[in-house]
Amino acid sequence: MSLWGGRFQDGSSAMFRTVNDSLPFDRVLASQDIRGSIAWARAIAKAGVLTQDEHQQLEDALKALLVKADAGELDFDASSEEDIHSFVEATLIEQLGDVARKLHTGRSRNDQVATDFRLWTREHVDLLVEDVEAVIASLVGNAQVNQDVILPGYTHLQRAQPVRYPHWCLAYVEMLKRDLSRLHDLKARLNQCPLGSGALAGTTYPIDRQAIAEELGFDSPCINSLDAVSDRDYVLELLFVASTSMMHLSRMAEDLIFYNSGEAGFIQLGDAVTSGSSLMPQKKNPDALELMRGKCGRVFGSLQALLVTMKGLPLAYNKDMQEDKEGLFDATNQWHICLRIACEVVDSIKLDCERCAKAAREGYANATELADYLVEKGIPFRTAHDISGRVVLDALEKKKAIEELSIAELKVYSDVIEEDVYPVLQLEYLVNKRDILGGTGIKPVLEALANAKASFIK
Repeated sequence: MSLWGGRFQDGSSAMFRTVNDSLPFDRVLASQDIRGSIAWARAIAKAGVLTQDEHQQLEDALKALLVKADAGELDFDASSEEDIHSFVEATLIEQLGDVARKLHTGRSRNDQVATDFRLWTREHVDLLVEDVEAVIASLVGNAQVNQDVILPGYTHLQRAQPVRYPHWCLAYVEMLKRDLSRLHDLKARLNQCPLGSGALAGTTYPIDRQAIAEELGFDSPCINSLDAVSDRDYVLELLFVASTSMMHLSRMAEDLIFYNSGEAGFIQLGDAVTSGSSLMPQKKNPDALELMRGKCGRVFGSLQALLVTMKGLPLAYNKDMQEDKEGLFDATNQWHICLRIACEVVDSIKLDCERCAKAAREGYANATELADYLVEKGIPFRTAHDISGRVVLDALEKKKAIEELSIAELKVYSDVIEEDVYPVLQLEYLVNKRDILGGTGIKPVLEALANAKASFIK
């Protein structure tokens, strides 16, 4: 059944239907479409379009259909309908006849699909919030059981300064917390109801749009009908949040791939999130992490595709906008999957504490502490920085750590260096000296862990 065929004498070609029909993918909006139709039936009944009996027949049939939709019992594959809207209407007409033909009075597919899609997006925002919170909880839990582990921190992939492993975990917690805040902000902005906007100019029937919005859980109706039916910034915003969060997951995956490598050897990943080689029996590959990293580009592509689609569209609705759904459906699904596998990966991590500490001691990470020590002895920082750099060169030539150099060897570079320099060069001192808010010292790390645990571990 076509919702628009009266003006046409000939049917659509098979090729046109291939590109035009959206039921193969917008079927996922079935529950949202039916719930919107229930609200619309009530609204037009109040407006006098339906009698009480007609409204009751429609609502009973729609509620029965909703039960089937929620249970996954609707047979879409046997249908030749163009989209989910015509599928629902045709199903009702088959049951109720002409009564069902009244349901679309005053409504356009333009405001109908905009409402369905906002409902779907809002529901998935809630699911994604749960998934992001679960990753945060996994990171916090893994950090708690590894509070004393120290490993190298890196800049430019060069060993820089040692950090506590929980500090590394909490860096990604902060990123994911911002992803959460973006999801909450998005939900507040998208939660307006387009229904009643008609095709573009609003409906002529005396519909109570505020009542419809409240019934469907929206904060308010959209206040401009042109905007309501023709913008998809909430879709773009969710794709942007997905892209940003996937970027965070991809960075975390890259860190863990390196930490898991034979060259670093800081962690081992569980068998459940790794795979082997078809040729080399010794291999244990971090495939889950590599797939997370790879799927990041796929999500970015969905954002870019819709931006390009929307950028040249005039007001109001254009059929180009049918391209808004498949990208979002796929991107949110990939994000869901990656968030869930991230939990499994983090929960499986086993740290090699000795290997981490050994690496943290290497790379002359305590050169900055030597410079700070010299500053405390009254030497200007720039001079102290130069002295410390020359000590590193000497240590490199002798294949020693800085703390392995004797006082006599150190005094060659500054006579203010005394025995009290050695405690300053020790690993624990290096880390715990950074006791400032946001630093990697034990006090701020434990405080940050406690705060995160209180917020995200139930």
